[in-house]
Amino acid sequence: MTVSIATGLSDAEVAARVAEGKTNDVPSRASRSVGDIIRANVFTRINAILGVLLLIVLATGSLINGLFGLLIIANSGIGIIQEVRAKKTLDNLAIVGQAKPTVRRESGTGPLAPNEVVLDDVIELGPGDQIVVDGELLEASNLEVDESLLTGEADPMPKDVGDQVMSGSFVVAGVGAYRATKVGREAYAARLAEEASKFTLVKSELRTGINEILQFITYLLWPAGLLTIYTQLFTTNVGWRESVLRMVGALVPMVPEGLVLMTSIAFAVGVIRLGRRQCLVQELPAIEGLARVDVVCADKTGTLTENGMRLSEVAAVGQDDTEHKIADVLASLAADDPKPNASMQAIAEAYPNSPGWTATATAPFKSATKWSGASYGAHGNWLIGAPDVLLDPETPAAARAEEIGSRGLRVLLLGCSDRSVDSPDAPGEVSPVALVVLEQRVRPDARATLEYFASQNVSVKVISGDNAVSVGAVAGSLGLEGETMDARHLPSEPEELAETMAEYTTFGRVRPDQKRAMVHALQSRDHTVAMTGDGVNDVLALKDADIGVAMGSGSPASRAVAQIVLLDNKFATLPYVVGEGRRVIGNIERVSNLFLTKTVYSVLLALLVGFAGLSSKLFGTDSLLYPFQPIHVTIAAWFTIGIPAFILSLAPNSERAHTGFVRRVMTSALPSGVVIGSATFVSYLIAYHGRNATTLEQTQASTAALITLLMGAVWVLAVVARPYRWWRIALVAVSGLAYVVIFAIPLAREKFMLDPSNLAITSTAAGIGLLAAGLIEALWWIQGRVLGEPRILWRAEATVQDGAGAMNRKVQ
Repeated sequence: MTVSIATGLSDAEVAARVAEGKTNDVPSRASRSVGDIIRANVFTRINAILGVLLLIVLATGSLINGLFGLLIIANSGIGIIQEVRAKKTLDNLAIVGQAKPTVRRESGTGPLAPNEVVLDDVIELGPGDQIVVDGELLEASNLEVDESLLTGEADPMPKDVGDQVMSGSFVVAGVGAYRATKVGREAYAARLAEEASKFTLVKSELRTGINEILQFITYLLWPAGLLTIYTQLFTTNVGWRESVLRMVGALVPMVPEGLVLMTSIAFAVGVIRLGRRQCLVQELPAIEGLARVDVVCADKTGTLTENGMRLSEVAAVGQDDTEHKIADVLASLAADDPKPNASMQAIAEAYPNSPGWTATATAPFKSATKWSGASYGAHGNWLIGAPDVLLDPETPAAARAEEIGSRGLRVLLLGCSDRSVDSPDAPGEVSPVALVVLEQRVRPDARATLEYFASQNVSVKVISGDNAVSVGAVAGSLGLEGETMDARHLPSEPEELAETMAEYTTFGRVRPDQKRAMVHALQSRDHTVAMTGDGVNDVLALKDADIGVAMGSGSPASRAVAQIVLLDNKFATLPYVVGEGRRVIGNIERVSNLFLTKTVYSVLLALLVGFAGLSSKLFGTDSLLYPFQPIHVTIAAWFTIGIPAFILSLAPNSERAHTGFVRRVMTSALPSGVVIGSATFVSYLIAYHGRNATTLEQTQASTAALITLLMGAVWVLAVVARPYRWWRIALVAVSGLAYVVIFAIPLAREKFMLDPSNLAITSTAAGIGLLAAGLIEALWWIQGRVLGEPRILWRAEATVQDGAGAMNRKVQ
């Protein structure tokens, strides 16, 4: 033990360092600046493509055909608004949830925001505190620092006065103080923290899948686009203006302009919704990741039970120890603990009057040893800790502690040792003196939350450092079924550990390194694991789990490594996070089907028209003008994709998340797109009058092709919207009726260059459209049978508990 006293900076010295820029000016968590957001949403590849095509159309003088340019404004504006809203939510929550170091200054000692720390500040340390800047130790008392997040070394490192400490590490045991020697971007972990804190969609299966799909589309766009440009400009002989408009009409719908936008919006809205529930999402993919979780490892203390405890009773187990002596020892131990945990705080509340003994040695509590203590010279060497660690299990005191713990109570042993607590072979021989019984209050929402996970086929493993019998009793009181195991008997072999994790549900006396090994064992069996915790002993497991969830009142170290922080400390918030993830994944899959179907039928139609144009060049037959002008594909996208996709991307959705996003989307979009593209081409060929067709005849042929395309596209929307709710049926119906209205209004027909007056052609087009819709419907059922995915037309409303236990809600 090494102790010295260091004074802090004066107000004048702090002001001088601020003026010199020697502050901890690491960018705040959460996001890029508003300027960066605007640039990222405006200067996109898709906006560039659409912008060039818009300029080409405007050069022809046809303003109505340039309406698709509004997509640029819509894409950019909606993306900017939603991301700025999400940025504000994240920034506000990050301020609440950030670690606040205790800074010692001449004007007083208290917590400050990390960016208020200046060079040469003196910062105090205690168990669980995160080291926010690099520095040199000025004071140390049994100080141990975990640097695993920086070095990968799991064993805590003992630190003494003069040693260096690095930002990104955290205190495991002991107390101390250090002087800041490197702040801001000069600190060791500042760059890592800056990268890890960005508003990003990395490491997301959803995002990765969409990128794969876009790459596939790029491969299709090049040949289809080049073929269209050549055939429309050099084989149709209708003038450059008409050729250019038809060429742009072919290229615009090939671009899935809203797919990435809708994904970003869905994630951003998820952040905002969870922010209203005091849930800080430190990495956006965590929303998606938690939706895929099938095992939740929950710590007992602070997760299933509340952090606060109260002293229930003190039962003497020694021969000659009086109640008065026990009270003096407990009061002294509590008074001499500089950073008391919840158990010691409860003891301090019960025994506030310390006898004033002088400690000659102290030993802080460590998760690995499960005890703490102090030596008081002539008053003895005193320990307080886990009875099953300090006692022989065959002794009467150990049996009594086991019996009390079986009722779900926390039991600590007060004992005296035959050697000083800082001795290398401490604790030595321990004589039991008393059992200190503490009551933990079970969270009122814990049972409902566990029931929710059970109903969703998500396994819950309770992993705690407490006595196994006590942990099992708490889990049993919450209705969690399964066997309980003392982690001191856990196998070390990974394969055997994985088998044990599958067999048992509740684990007690788990060391921090074991928690991490248990997470790895579950992951080895292809489980997606979420770890919840609030203590310094949970940090390693939180870091290695697929999703780490920390409580807002937990240690700064646990909050720093977790992807999700529950600022309201409610375990019951997790079901909402799971639900939000399912909403994002399920809705983006629906929206992707709409956009990709459009891309497939657009590319196919362009290829078919292009090959027809080549054949005309080779064989002297009639050239084939592309059926649509830009305005046609613009209005086609309004109600079959644009508006419905926006609504569906934000709608409630509780369907379970599954892997294989790309496979499911492509197997759905490809056949539907092929059906629509082929049917539209056939309809156009039947109505087409050749290169000598009048403007009226060409307009009627284009209208016929559009009618067929719209009927197929609306039916794709009808399939994607399943299983139906009343509002989904209304969405499909309104989308279809919108086109009926457009075709029925003379002014709309004139402006949009439509002419359905030829009843023979229109009827034929409608018949082909009905056939296409029928094929799309049949394909949907056949795909369900082949893929083993049951098809559901309707889903009756069901009422389930929302995990908070306070109310029931409708699951959409």
